Amino acid sequence: MADDQLLDERERGVLRWRSRRGLVENDLFIKQFFAAHGNGLTRAQAQGLVALMDLADNDLLDLLLRRKEPSGDLDTPQVRQVLELMRRPPAAPAQLA
Repeated sequence: MADDQLLDERERGVLRWRSRRGLVENDLFIKQFFAAHGNGLTRAQAQGLVALMDLADNDLLDLLLRRKEPSGDLDTPQVRQVLELMRRPPAAPAQLA
């Protein structure tokens, strides 16, 4: 299957469940990520997210807060792409005139 193929609803649900964390700070980043990008996740992005979810909570938080950058086996294009998406601040709501 192609890396740019979108995940189906079941696969997104499994990935979302797999992404639950013990630290509320991580959960906030992950919740925001799924709200903004969940419906358009590709297989490559899913691979990157799974690699990040294999980390201990504190190591993941260090990456999300830019205290560290991915290194070694974790330093892949898929991980870097997902990490950048997760680090982005949420879009501001539109202001009413």
